[in-house]
Amino acid sequence: MSHKERLAAIRQQMKEQGLSAYIIPSADPHISEYLPDRYKCIYFASGFTGSAGTLVITQDFAGLWTDARYFVQAKDQLAGSGFELVKLQAQQAPEYIGWLADRLEQGEVVAYDAKLISVGLAELLEQELTPLGIEMATDRDLLDAIWEDRPELPTASAYLIGEETTGQSTTSKLEALRKALKKQRADFHLISSLDDMAWLFNIRGSDVKCNPVVLSFALISQDNAVLFIDQAKLRETDKKQLMADGVELQPYEMVDRLLAELPASSSILLDPKRNCYALYKQLPAEVRVIQTTNPTTFLKAIKNEVEVENTRKTMVKDGVALTRFFKWLEENLGKETITELSVADKVLEFRAEQEGFVGESFDTIAGYKAHGALPHYKATPESDVELKADGLFLLDSGGQYTTGTTDITRVVSLGNLTEEEKIDYTLVLKGMIDGATARFPKGTRGYQIDAITRKPLWDYARNYGHGTGHGVGFFLNVHEGPHVFNPSPTPVDIELGMITSVEPGLYRPNQYGIRIENLVLTIPDEANDFGEFYTFEHLTLALIDTAPVKKELLDEHQIKWLNDYNQLVVVKLGPQLTEEELNWLQEKAKAI
Repeated sequence: MSHKERLAAIRQQMKEQGLSAYIIPSADPHISEYLPDRYKCIYFASGFTGSAGTLVITQDFAGLWTDARYFVQAKDQLAGSGFELVKLQAQQAPEYIGWLADRLEQGEVVAYDAKLISVGLAELLEQELTPLGIEMATDRDLLDAIWEDRPELPTASAYLIGEETTGQSTTSKLEALRKALKKQRADFHLISSLDDMAWLFNIRGSDVKCNPVVLSFALISQDNAVLFIDQAKLRETDKKQLMADGVELQPYEMVDRLLAELPASSSILLDPKRNCYALYKQLPAEVRVIQTTNPTTFLKAIKNEVEVENTRKTMVKDGVALTRFFKWLEENLGKETITELSVADKVLEFRAEQEGFVGESFDTIAGYKAHGALPHYKATPESDVELKADGLFLLDSGGQYTTGTTDITRVVSLGNLTEEEKIDYTLVLKGMIDGATARFPKGTRGYQIDAITRKPLWDYARNYGHGTGHGVGFFLNVHEGPHVFNPSPTPVDIELGMITSVEPGLYRPNQYGIRIENLVLTIPDEANDFGEFYTFEHLTLALIDTAPVKKELLDEHQIKWLNDYNQLVVVKLGPQLTEEELNWLQEKAKAI
């Protein structure tokens, strides 16, 4: 069945059920960013593979609302599908709600599957559309009937990881969580987000590609901690360990029933952005709901000393793998056929040689020339191109190791760069250096770091459409909240122990793209009469190519930082490299 035929089949069901509009979000019952195959609904319906977007279908229009990261990709993937690209003005904003409000009449019905929509989004839909007389049907899955061979939920094994890796026991984490619940005067707490679950119970799995998580829910009270999980995934020793930690195990699908049985006089804390509306609707009407961010989201964002030290060790492994890759690329380019897809395979091969490597932390973005201008590009057999000794090559990749998570972007010159390419590369580098070396007072928020990072590009009237940085988990999701470096006024302070990416970029459609990314750790800097000041420690250890740099555009402190950083890479990686590899790296890292 083609995407056009699937769209027609959805519309037929809408007609039969009296529905005027149908919303398909990119989500699962855990409101995840990255999804199990069963819930890749947008891809099934439209062919779009991006990780952010919403489909809205009416009888005379079908659109994908997505942000600037995906404009070019979406236009290509939606061709011939019956869906049109609708460009979001603000990243992740549900702008389609206003579109529906403008087009639907009183008495018309908007439908969606409440398992795939967050509490906050469902309430926003009600708030905006119900006063207009537009009705909601919240229990409609119009894909299941037409989705032949729809994937089942994953059944891969899960496993516990030890305190020597995590630095904190499940018992200790539950104690910290219960303190936070007491402060909020919450009797119960529902957790659906998979990375919060993984952190709290020191459990990892492979239910979602690139994310070492396991499908589960949790219901926590002062006296009890219930983990809802397919128990066939757990070894007996792990079950015993969880029970010893005070965790009760229940089947995955039992969460609905226990929520429905909560005492009427009780209160429950749930995160409206990280719980689905279907579970919220199970709660007895008398239960008082406290809507706020999961306390575990804040707790896991602050890495403890063991996590930080393990991450430092992981960065050495990752840097060795990338050094070997870029040496291989330089020495084999033009001697054998090297394409974007074969590059992704080669990077994976070098990482897989490292101790503790589990898998990629996201699909590798290997963009040569024009493909580098697509921030979330993923090569396919149809789009794959050969790398030549000419132009810029962008590689954004990362690894999951048992001792940490990496995410790094480097751009290298393959030869014959234009003056414009050199200027753009240098401006992006200036932005990365300024953002990642900033000194800032305690209480600074992500949008302030974002502005510091963008200023060198703004000075030359250049900009980029994505955020500057995101939190990164510890052997967990490569995108982790609650903090973020982007223009939105997210009310979260940048705290000591947070790991964040700094990744400014510059994209010229159909020509090239540049992004340089390091992960940084927030550390104390200075305390004086003006308060406490913080700065960043660079965790990422991989050479930054100096070949495209226009030295005259860099300030003295930026030149010094670049030279010092590349020498640090040599010192840290050197003991793990062969003599030949070290000689190559030293030559590349020569001061400019």
